[in-house]
Amino acid sequence: MVNVKNRWALITGSSRGIGRLVALFMAEQGCNLILHSRKPEHTAGLLEEVRALGVEAYSVFAELSKPDEVEAMLREIDEKGTPVDIILNNAGLQIAYRVDYYKTPVSDYTESFLINTVSPIMICYHFLPKMIERGFGRILNTTSGIRLEPEQAGYSASKAALDKVTIDLGSKLQGTDVMINLTDPGWCRTDLGGPHAPNAPESAIPGAVVGVFVDDKKSGRYLGAQNFTGMTLEEAVRKAEAEFESPY
Repeated sequence: MVNVKNRWALITGSSRGIGRLVALFMAEQGCNLILHSRKPEHTAGLLEEVRALGVEAYSVFAELSKPDEVEAMLREIDEKGTPVDIILNNAGLQIAYRVDYYKTPVSDYTESFLINTVSPIMICYHFLPKMIERGFGRILNTTSGIRLEPEQAGYSASKAALDKVTIDLGSKLQGTDVMINLTDPGWCRTDLGGPHAPNAPESAIPGAVVGVFVDDKKSGRYLGAQNFTGMTLEEAVRKAEAEFESPY
């Protein structure tokens, strides 16, 4: 199992919901953190909490629907000289539920793709060459199990596109210690999932991060967090390595 102590992880959408829980869990494992949100006040309290756990941390800010802001965020991280070993592309937007889905506006697609597909892939493209050069990296891109629901077409299509790019990139990394996989927290009671979702946010831990800790050089897997609910991290890692195969 990978030891993340003193490594650096970038977590997008870290200010609330699953992202916040992931940040706290990673800090408990000794991982230093770069906390992304849209505004400074969103991560101010979390920054204090993770530092109190004994790790280094700082915040960065970007509206993920604006590629120029994503690029500025990446430049800031570079300027600080932070060796990003782990990326948790957690941030996402569920833009609308369209009962009259034949009238879905184009903006549902354009905004969803910018936030859910383009921005995480920009982040992957930026840091992957550096990870390859150092010989270590873990990337988890957050997907969704939603399907057969044209009411949520903008969201589900953007996640399907992210799946495609993640799996294709993983084929180039297979067999190396730079791994890229998919994670899916499941339908949880967060701001995105809504109050009627069947799962508590806490049920997504440790499954939402198990792909960081696996050490079997396999990429392109779908690691649904609800498969690991109630397990210790060590148990989750053993299950992921034994039961979840690459698609290649």
